[in-house]
Amino acid sequence: MSILKKLGIALLVIIVILGIVFFFVSRGDTADIPFDEVVGTDPRLDEPDAETFPTIAIAEPIGWQEGEVPDAAEGFQVQRFADGLDHPRTLQALPNGDILVSLTRAPAKDGGGLTAWIADLLMSRAGAGGESPNQVVLLRDGNGDGIAETRQVLIDGLDSPSGLAWTDGTLYVANHDEVLAFPYELGADAPSGEAVKVADLAPAGGHWMRNLAIHPDGDRLYVAVGSDTNIGDKGMEAEEGRALIWEIDLASGTQRMFAGGLRNANGLDFSPWSGELWTTVNERDMLGSDLVPDYLTNVPIGAQYGWPWVYWGDNFDRRVKYPYPSYINYIRTPEYALGPHVAALGLVFSREGAALGEGFSSGAFIARHGSWNRKPPSGYDVVYVPFDDRGNPTGQPIEVLGGFLTGDGKTRGRPTWVEWAGDGSLLVSDDTAGIIWRVSAPGATPQGAIERVTGRSLPPQRELRGQAATFSGEDFAREVTVD
Repeated sequence: MSILKKLGIALLVIIVILGIVFFFVSRGDTADIPFDEVVGTDPRLDEPDAETFPTIAIAEPIGWQEGEVPDAAEGFQVQRFADGLDHPRTLQALPNGDILVSLTRAPAKDGGGLTAWIADLLMSRAGAGGESPNQVVLLRDGNGDGIAETRQVLIDGLDSPSGLAWTDGTLYVANHDEVLAFPYELGADAPSGEAVKVADLAPAGGHWMRNLAIHPDGDRLYVAVGSDTNIGDKGMEAEEGRALIWEIDLASGTQRMFAGGLRNANGLDFSPWSGELWTTVNERDMLGSDLVPDYLTNVPIGAQYGWPWVYWGDNFDRRVKYPYPSYINYIRTPEYALGPHVAALGLVFSREGAALGEGFSSGAFIARHGSWNRKPPSGYDVVYVPFDDRGNPTGQPIEVLGGFLTGDGKTRGRPTWVEWAGDGSLLVSDDTAGIIWRVSAPGATPQGAIERVTGRSLPPQRELRGQAATFSGEDFAREVTVD
């Protein structure tokens, strides 16, 4: 057989294989459970259908035309707070009204083979490809018209920055592999000194954002670090220091794992009812379009949410072959399902001073970035999750901002982060469109503080003092007979 004939046969085999791969990839799995049944406090969970090839349904970003704005809930008004930004992601409001935004993309990859190449191709199609700008930009609305007329680079030369937090003259910035602290006074055009490293973090990985939150007491910093893979595909050693939330004591610099088993925790905020930390989490892929729901949940200290072995409390992922850890029987069930593959990111609670009206004064606002692996697509919106008077999520999510999907397989943008502006409006970053939207409710007055839920401790039944103990009469009042 001639060399040309052999090459022809080999080429034909490759074409056939690629055709088979394309067939499976393009077909995927179509959701068949109504979406309102897979969200909320008690979501319906489909039977898992493990996929060899992921369902792929990427909405191509096309941007917003001049004068176009997202659809808003009744009574809300939307305008561009800032536009022309290079992939804006996280937002941080400062006490003086200035807004900081990270301009960022995933860190550059060194090699990675076919899998990395395919991942990069998919992310490029979704509008997330390209070189990271690596900047933190300051935006200022000096005249109060809802548009930032001042825009300047505050910090340059970072390395895929995402998390931002400020307290007491210090600005914290999380690169993909470290947390830095910059001396920064409100209103300044730049930090007043060089950065100091606060902590090293597990670098890059499949989930590279590292998001920050300062405890209301100002003495602790929380850092969310996502997993490298879907279900520990590279071995659990590769997930060391990932899929968790760190707590850093700012006075001593000591660091401890605050909670784990969180595949990709993102938004962080503290409940106004309890003071407890809450987060949004992106769950695993390739179990079908109806699994697994991303979620919103509280994060008690020491909590474990089960990744990669378990999802939604007690549902075992049979694809994971690593031995179960000893804590497997103590996995927490998340509080609220946000829907499968919605890519829940930014989170803020209603708070004192917010001005979106009484109907949106007791809950959480969440940016659902949008799916790339679900048919039909999910997310691509900002929703409000109502909470009751005791600080528990309830009911169905309410769409606050929509209209991102065009209905023909394209999207105008992808909502990424949410943050309160100083005037009580809600700011929403749209990374693929390069816009920060401002959502306001004309005529609404700033809301008051949400009442903290408190309770009384049970009184002790007895008191121990050193070697002596005091008891009430009921503790020993009994008769003993001769018998």
